[in-house]
Parts: sequence; C-alpha cells; structure tokens
Amino acid sequence: MEKKMRFGIKSKIISGYLIVIVCLFIAFIVLNSQISSLQKERNFIIDHDIEVHDLTNRIEKHLLDMETGQRGYIITGEASYLEPYNSAASSWEKDYNALYQLLNNNPNQQEKLEKIKGSIQDWIEAAGEPTIALKKENNTKELQQFFEKDPGRQYMDDIRSQFTSFRNVEKKSTETRATELDEKNQKIKIGLYGLLLFVTLISLAIAIVLSNSIVNTIKEVTQTIKRITASKGELKGRIKVRSKDEIKDLGLATNALLENIEERNWLQTNIAHAVTMYQGIASVDKLAEKFLFTVSEMTGASFGAFYVREENDKGNLFVKQAAFADRKGDAGRESFLIGEGLIGQAALEKRTLVINDVPDTYQLIASGLGDVKPKSIFIVPVLFEDEVIAVIELASLHEFTVLEQELISQVIETFGLTINGVIRRMEIARLLKESQAMTEELQAQSEELQTQSEELQMQSEELRMINEQLEERTKDAEEKSFELEAAKEDLEEKAHQLELNSQYKSEFLANMSHELRTPLNSILILSEMLEENAAKTLSEDEEEYARIIHSSGKDLLALINDILDLSKVESGKLDVLLAEMNMSELPDQIERNFSHVAEQKKIQLKINKAQDVPDIIHTDEKRFQQIVKNLLSNAFKFTESGSVTVSIQRVADHRLTTAMRTVDTDCWLEIAVADTGIGIPKEKHQLIFEAFQQADGATVRKYGGTGLGLSICSEFAKLLGGWISLSSGVGKGSTFTLYLPSLSNGLVDYEKVNFAYEEVAVSVEEAEPEAEITEIDHPVQPVEPSLQDDENVFQGKRVLIVDDDQRNIFALKTALAKQGMTIMTAHNGIECLEMMETTEPFDLILMDIMMPQMDGYEAMQKIRGELKLVDLPIIALTAKAMKNDREKCLEAGASDYISKPLDLNQLFSVMRVWLVN
Repeated sequence: MEKKMRFGIKSKIISGYLIVIVCLFIAFIVLNSQISSLQKERNFIIDHDIEVHDLTNRIEKHLLDMETGQRGYIITGEASYLEPYNSAASSWEKDYNALYQLLNNNPNQQEKLEKIKGSIQDWIEAAGEPTIALKKENNTKELQQFFEKDPGRQYMDDIRSQFTSFRNVEKKSTETRATELDEKNQKIKIGLYGLLLFVTLISLAIAIVLSNSIVNTIKEVTQTIKRITASKGELKGRIKVRSKDEIKDLGLATNALLENIEERNWLQTNIAHAVTMYQGIASVDKLAEKFLFTVSEMTGASFGAFYVREENDKGNLFVKQAAFADRKGDAGRESFLIGEGLIGQAALEKRTLVINDVPDTYQLIASGLGDVKPKSIFIVPVLFEDEVIAVIELASLHEFTVLEQELISQVIETFGLTINGVIRRMEIARLLKESQAMTEELQAQSEELQTQSEELQMQSEELRMINEQLEERTKDAEEKSFELEAAKEDLEEKAHQLELNSQYKSEFLANMSHELRTPLNSILILSEMLEENAAKTLSEDEEEYARIIHSSGKDLLALINDILDLSKVESGKLDVLLAEMNMSELPDQIERNFSHVAEQKKIQLKINKAQDVPDIIHTDEKRFQQIVKNLLSNAFKFTESGSVTVSIQRVADHRLTTAMRTVDTDCWLEIAVADTGIGIPKEKHQLIFEAFQQADGATVRKYGGTGLGLSICSEFAKLLGGWISLSSGVGKGSTFTLYLPSLSNGLVDYEKVNFAYEEVAVSVEEAEPEAEITEIDHPVQPVEPSLQDDENVFQGKRVLIVDDDQRNIFALKTALAKQGMTIMTAHNGIECLEMMETTEPFDLILMDIMMPQMDGYEAMQKIRGELKLVDLPIIALTAKAMKNDREKCLEAGASDYISKPLDLNQLFSVMRVWLVN
C-alpha cells in the first residue's frame, strides 16, 4: 500500500513539466489559429488588390494600344498598325469581365467600371472605327474635318479620369484592409504576451510547490545530521522523514549508515582497548588471564579457558594457562592434543567454531544461586605464521552476535604475534641467565684470544703489504692487456688489408693470365704450323726459327703457370685431390720422360726403388708428379756431366721422428734426387726455396729460370703432408729429398704437426677437383706432322669460331682450314646467335668465353635453351684458367673445355671425339 501511494521526486518533476507542456500546447493552438486568420487576410490583400490593379493597368494598356494603332494607320495608311488595334479590341473586354468579377463584393466600384466600359465603347464607335473606315476609303477630306473637331480626345480624357478615380478608391480600400490587419496583429501580440505571462505564472507556481516539498524534506534530514554531528560522536539520533519519496530512502540509508558506523566505532574502540591491555605483560599465564577477563567483559561471556601449545615427546600438546569463572580449577580439561574434541578439531582445521545448540552434558556455569546451562559456545584458534599456537574457548548465557564474533576474530589476528613475543621474551630471559654464566667462562678465554689476536694482527699487516703488491701487479697486467687488445685490433686491421691485397692480386693475375694467354695462343698455334711446314715452303733455318718461337712460347706458358700456381698456394686456393697412386709405375714414368734429356746431355740417369716401397699410396698424383719432374728438371739443368740418381724407399720405423709419428698414415716415403752438378752454398739452402730466388745472379744468367720451381715444390710438399730437405755443397752436387706420407685418412693439419721446418703453419681447404693445372718444367713434346686419319672426319665439316680476338681467329681458321673444314667466324655471342638462325646448321662450335656484349656463358645458355640445340658439340676456349672455370663452362652448356694457349694435338683430338660421336 505504501509503495502504491509513493509519489517520488521524479514523479513530481515530471508532473510539473506535463502541466507546463499542456499550457504551452493550448497556447500554441490559440496562437496558430490567430496566425492562420492573419495569413488569410494578408493573402487576400496580396491576391485581390494586386490583381485588381493589374487588370486595371492592362485594360488601360489595351485602350492605349488601340489609340496608338488607330493614329498610326490614319497617318501612314499601313495595315500593320491595325494589328495592335485589333488585338487590343478583342482582349480588353476579357480583362474587364475578370475585373468586374473580382469586385462582385463592391457594387460602387462595379458601377464605375460600367461607366468606364461605356466610355470605351463610345470612343470605339465615335472615333476608332469611323476614322479607320474613312482611311480605308481614302476619304481624306472627312478625316481632316473629323480631326479638326477631334471628339475622340474628349473620350480619352474622360476614360483616364475615370481610371484615376477608380484606382484611388481601390488604393483607399487596400489601406483600410492593411490598417485592420495591423490592428488584428497588435491584438494577437497582446494576447501572446498575456498567454506567455499566464504560462510563466503557472510554471512558477508548480516549481514553488515541488521545490518546497523537496527542500523542506531535505532540510529536515540536514537538521538531523547536524544534530548528530554536534553530539560529539554520539550516534543515537536517527532521521525521521514523513514524505514518501527518494528523500525518505536517503533518510533510511543514512540511518543504516549511522547504525553501521556506531557498530564499527564500538568494534574499533574495543579492539584498541584489547590491544593496549596486554602491553608490558612478560608471562603467558598473566597474559591469558588478562585477555580472558577483557574479552569476557566485552562480549558478555560467562565462562572461558585459554590453552597454549607446548612441545613434548607426544607431539604438540595444548595446556591450559588461564580460566574465567573457574570453580575450584574445574573449568575445562587441563590439556588436549590436536584433533581431540571440538577444541582439538578447531586447532586441527585452523577455523573458528560457533555452537548455539549446546548439549546437556556441557559444563554448567556456576553462580551464587546455582548452575546455569550456557546457550552458545565460541572456540577460536590463535595463529602465528599459519601455525596454531593457542586456542580460546568462551561460553555465554546468550548467543554470540555477529559483531561480538567479529570483535574476537579481529583481536585474535594480532594476538598470535603477542603470544609468540611473550614466549620469545621468556625464552630470551632464560637464555640470558645461561649466557651470563657462560660470559664469565668466555671472559677468561677472551684474554687468551687477545694474545692470539695480536699475533694475527701482525700477520694481517704482512698480508696487507702482499695484497698491495698484488694490486700493483694486477694494474700492470691490465695495462698490458689493454696494449695487447690494441695490438690485436691493429693486427686484425692489417690482416683485413692483407686479405684485400690478396684478393686484388688474384683478380690481377687472373686478368693478366687471360691477356697473356690470348696472344700466346696465336703464337703457339702459328709457330707449330710453321714448324710442321706441311707445304714445304720454309727453309731449314725458317723451320728452326719456328721451333725456337714455339719453344719460347712453351717456356712463357710454363712461367705463367708457375706464377698462377704460386699465387694459388699463397692464397690457400689450391685444392688437393687425394687418390690412389701406383708407385710401381713411377720408375718407368721417370725413364720415359727424362731418358732423352740424359742422352742429349750425355748424363747417366739412375733409378733405384727399394723392395719395401708399397705398390699403392694415397696422395695427389698430379702434385706429386710436378714435384718429382721439377726436381729432376733442375738436376739435369744444373748438371754438366756425371749422373742424376733417383732413389725411392720407405722410411724405416726407427727413423721416424716424433712429428712424423703424429701423422695418421700407413707409411712414409723418401724420394731423393741426387746430381753431380754445381752444388749450392750452405748459406743459400733456405734462400732457394723462396719465390724468385736462385743461388746467385750468375746462375740466373748462365742457366736461366725464374726461381719459382723449388718454391712451388716446397709448398706442394707441405700440402701433401711432407717436406723437402736439401744436402749440398759447392762443386759437390745436390741431393733434394722429398718426405711424403700416404694419406689414406685425409690431409694433415699442419697447425698440430711440427716437421723439420722451423715454420709450418699452412691450413688447407677441403678437397675439390682442380681445374686445368699445367705441369712445371715439363719436357716439350713435338707435334705430329699430320693429324688426319684414314677416314678424315674433319673433311667438309662446318665449324663456327666465336672469338673477339682477330689473332686467335686467324690462327684457328688457318689450322682448321688445312684439315678440310669450312670455317665461319663471329666476334661475340650476339653475332653467333644471329648466324645460327640465318645460316645452315654447324657441325661444331669453338666458343671463347671472355667476349664483349655477350660472353660465351650466356651464348651457350641461349643455344641450349632458346635454340633447343642440345646435341650440337660446343668446345669452350678460355685463357682465364682459374678455379672452377671447367665446371662453369659445362654448367653453361659446353660439351668440352680446353684452356688457352691451345695445343693443336689436344684440340684436334677433342674435336675428333665429338665429331665422330
């Protein structure tokens, strides 16, 4: 019922707004009606009066057109002047009738219009039509007589005066209507102001009523709150509100807040009292008694017991330390274990128990008049660091309220710390007594320790001096470390520069190799052709010249190869390919390659091979052959008479050094090349193994050479895991001994092996197949005079030579033409592709690699890819015989690969293979 009768602030404000809106709506309807009436009258004035004036002006214009047309025709006689006359004569009556209808509510004006109509018709009958008829009859005399009297002028003057009178009346009528409209507008304005005043008064009245109903109630609440505030903490007063709106809700909420604050104040006051109560207590039993008394007084408890945890052989035992309302010491049991009874269960679960249904067998509360059964039991454990250190049990004749339970719970939160502090203080006091007894004993010992301390102090001083010396040495070491770090950075920078220099050197040598091999190719091919003298056109001297040119070209090629090999070794780019090598064939190979040299120089060649030399060893056969051939070539070059002896034997186990034993090998071989030549001074033994060095300048002049052979042999020997030693004297000949392991398990790491050399630190890369590497100081083999066989596979074959060097083109074209081949030439890859698309197919292509516009790699890729000529033989020719050139050419599409300068025998052999296949 109270909820139905509720009339809140929101409802009051909405009701006030609705009343104001209704008043405004009524005012709007009235105002709209008046404005509509004004609008109609205004429209009437605008539409009616303006139309009347417009029609009047049009009738007067028609009359003026008739008079003008009549006079123009009479004066000129032109029929065109009658057109406005006739048009106006037919139109003015229509406008007259419309004007007459507009004035149907004004008889006076209609009467004036009728007079104007009569005057117009009189003018037409008396002046208009007769004069026009006379003009048509060309009766000039009567026209003159007519115009001498001119009765039409009088008619026109009368018509104009009538129109003026008519317009004046209409003007006055319009002004009258406008005045009436202004009066009505003024009345509406006054009514609007009055209506606005009325609505304002109604709104103010509603606002005053609503605000009073709200403000008066708020004032009552405010006065009550002020009285409570002035009572200095007394919160007994409550707010009473009679209205049934939100203010009443505010008052009820404020009353609830006051009750809550009153309870909190009571709670905080009692907590503060309880905390200050047990300060300064030094024993647990006194603390327990004080606590029980204070809490019982606050909560109205009638009975209580306080238990504290003690440790014994049985575990944790809770022993009674104090009781409240104790009757001869029978207030509760003396002790209990965890989990024993309700109080033990509360200690076990670490939670508070509140029991309101107390069993009949519970301890009775004694008074002077008798024993009373309690109504409520409150058991609460006391925790410290999440461990139960005490348990309190209270009993009351009334049920413990929520506020009383909260009071005890909050007091207990910090009470565990207090109990633990008291226990610790008691323990400290006990320990203090024990420590005092021990102090006396320690005092005697301290005197002895003092003596020892003095001795230790002296030792400490000595240690301090030593420590200072160590610190100084540490600072010196740090400074040296900084210097070493700076030196390391400097060395790294220099190493980087050396690496760049090595790279530039390699690029320079590669380019120079190409530039030198290109003209050398032409020299060797043409000199070889001249040496053959197939046409028998050269004399013996000219043939000798050609042989000398060819031999010199071969020597130059060997020098280029020596320089490239030395560069590769120094830069670590020379690869070693380990494989099996047949040592049983080595003596025959030496005999076959150097027997003719021995015969020419009349020197005896001796080859000795021991029986214990294995038939198969693992090494890089090509590098091994280069070392042996170079040593033998030097031996024959520097020996004028006597003999050259080659000794091949296995190094016996007792001769193996410690360094040789560290190498993982099957056996060590010793290949010695001894000669009876000029010999080498002992001080020059190390010098000759350096690049571009020989024993002295006279040796260079007499025997020639570049001084690269032994340097390259030494580096090759290191790559193969061995070294070369020298035993020689001036005039006693020389013995070069190659020590070499059988590397069946891979290459040797020179950083871990210390051989006879003082400095051996060459690291080798992983083995890869090496491109074409020419041998050192190899013997010159003469070219066979004819390369044709019985079938002559070259006859009539179409061959395309692609090269940008005209000298190479000329040499190759001349040599191939002699074999009966048809030769076409192109100077770069673009010309090659154009010729292949426009001419007959070719049987074979000789493709140079380094060319302008389009090089050989791209040209071969387009031939294989775009032209789809997969089976066409293409032999790549290049003077840039560097690492991986062969693989790059084959990947680009080459069928085979030959490095410049070309050997015609090799070239014809390769061409024969591909043309036959």
